Amino acid sequence: MAKNLVIVESPAKVKTIKKFLGANYEVDASNGHVRDMPKSQLGIDIEHDYEPKYITIRGKGDILAKLRKEVKKADKIYLATDPDREGEAISWHLSKALKLEDCKDKKVYRITFNEITKNAVKAALKSPRAIDMNLVDAQQARRVLDRMIGYRISPLLWAKVKRGLSAGRVQSVALRMICDREEEISSFIPEEYWNLEADLLLKGNKKPLVAKYYGNRDSKGGKAVIRNKEELDQILSQLEGCKYEVEEVKRGERVKKAPIPFTTSTLQQEASKVLNFSTQKTMRLAQQLYEGVDIQGRGTIGLITYLRTDSTRIAEEADKAARAFIRETYGDSYVATEETAKKSSAKIQDAHEAIRPTDISLTPVLVKESLARDQFRLYQLIWKRFAASRMQAAVYETTSVRVAAGEEQGGYLFTLSASKLKFDGFMSVYVQEEEKEENTVLSEKLEKGAVLSCEQLGSSQHFTQPPSHYTEASLVKALEEQGIGRPSTYAPTITTILARRYVVKENKNLYVTELGEVVNGMMKKAFPSIVDTAFTANMEYLLDRIGDGTVPWKTVIENFYPDLEEAVTEAEKKLEAVKIADEVSDVPCDLCGRMMVIKYGPHGKFLACPGFPECRNTKPYLEKIGVACPKCGKELVIRKTKKGRKYYGCENNPECDFMSWQKPSPEACPECGGLMVEKGSKLLCINEECGYVKINKKQSQE
Repeated sequence: MAKNLVIVESPAKVKTIKKFLGANYEVDASNGHVRDMPKSQLGIDIEHDYEPKYITIRGKGDILAKLRKEVKKADKIYLATDPDREGEAISWHLSKALKLEDCKDKKVYRITFNEITKNAVKAALKSPRAIDMNLVDAQQARRVLDRMIGYRISPLLWAKVKRGLSAGRVQSVALRMICDREEEISSFIPEEYWNLEADLLLKGNKKPLVAKYYGNRDSKGGKAVIRNKEELDQILSQLEGCKYEVEEVKRGERVKKAPIPFTTSTLQQEASKVLNFSTQKTMRLAQQLYEGVDIQGRGTIGLITYLRTDSTRIAEEADKAARAFIRETYGDSYVATEETAKKSSAKIQDAHEAIRPTDISLTPVLVKESLARDQFRLYQLIWKRFAASRMQAAVYETTSVRVAAGEEQGGYLFTLSASKLKFDGFMSVYVQEEEKEENTVLSEKLEKGAVLSCEQLGSSQHFTQPPSHYTEASLVKALEEQGIGRPSTYAPTITTILARRYVVKENKNLYVTELGEVVNGMMKKAFPSIVDTAFTANMEYLLDRIGDGTVPWKTVIENFYPDLEEAVTEAEKKLEAVKIADEVSDVPCDLCGRMMVIKYGPHGKFLACPGFPECRNTKPYLEKIGVACPKCGKELVIRKTKKGRKYYGCENNPECDFMSWQKPSPEACPECGGLMVEKGSKLLCINEECGYVKINKKQSQE
């Protein structure tokens, strides 16, 4: 019997795919890349046409040995790595490492599938192809460029600032964008303005209507701005004793279109806003849902389609299934009648579908018991968004009213508006945070010519606000809009700039550190083109053109490297070194008495003696949370298990053994005075006999 070998990237996929294929198929995993350029050197032969030098990645020898054994047994080999340029490159590297081109007695194929379902895998096996060298070259070009920038600029930063720093083609631009936003915020000068509202009462009504000041009838160009108190006082004096009369009542409809399905970028943004997930966490969970989850009664199933995409396209089969499901569940009137996909822009590859559930009938309720909490929350978000994208628009009844005030109603105008949901459409399934609106209704008696009495005029002072700090979500959006990076790079880019301490995250906002400012300043001075958004976007465009075969990959490299080399040589001579002082703690060194400083290692913060190398004392850094230990009264601190899981324990450990997986609250239990912990949106007393529970206001506001 002929033996078939299917090689995938991840061991998690092996289990899922094995289930779909018979005993005639062996499924094995490469565990990602098996070859790369050596870490100890640049790994690019500059003298000989920029040829990359590839070696087996450390630790991958055993995996390759096992795969070679399986190759010997097989007649057909299917390379089934991820359906993108990274996956294509892994297939090519596997082919080289396993010397598949030398196996004349075996047939070697490349297959791809957008979702890990039985139908998709079987269909892929029926339509194999050769490795797409254009995609491989696009990945090689990207890797070589990143290596050149990283290995030529990072040592410079080490020499001029401190060890452990890095520069990158996308990360340095992202850092610059955050720094530019900080500059915008710091240079922003607030401008004063005033709001004016009138409480107007219609005869026969008990509750007044709140109308907003619109402006002088003679003023042109939309709503007028009241710039200061003097302008306000002048308007108020003219409104004294005025008659208020309804001049116009407009009733109409407003249509709110259904959302389009998720791309990688929009999923990261929405998961950040709605679920408070970091981009890294979103991608990790999405990967798990894509590779396969054990569902009760069904075995292992890939729940969503491929997670790295910038397309909103949906397969015809999935579209039909979704519309049939909506028809059956919600009724005919809820099924969308028009195409909901966004028009493709030039920056979009459109190689994959949008992110959607592989089976619309697997509702969040059906799979809830089989998923971890965060997996469920992300799957629910993806499912609802996709279902909503195939549904009708929501329709609101709108009323807008214009009220004239002043001599013969010729002076000032006030406006009122209201909207009422007429047909919920897609909103029966999915409502975005910013779309949550209250229905407001105006009195039916409010018609043209109706006279209103003014109960009071209320004013409030305001100031214009600076641009908001970037969050992970808004940075991803900005990178996508500028054409910088690709779906696969957003999360690693943000993770890197946070890990390097160029940026810190507080309450979702990203703030530049002193170190980030120094590094960005150096990059702007010495390598202006690398941190230029237009240059980087153009580079992304060229890399995409390599992928579709219109530009040779080495042409891009040979045009880039000489300029980089010249800039590095110049920077080595001219850039001055900058010393960044370490943050001093309040903990004295046990050995020499000096105040210890906070350092950053691969596993986070630690304390070190500033007297290094004479004094080499180090200590773990214990971050206090401002809550007393319920057992001994000392401070509670954040700790980590050996596997890196965060928990809360006493600073007096091991003498005191108190620990909690949930974050302790500074608020004491009002019933028994005991410690309360945060559990989702609730505060829970840890005293089981008490069992007090309350809504955590802080959490619910966030």
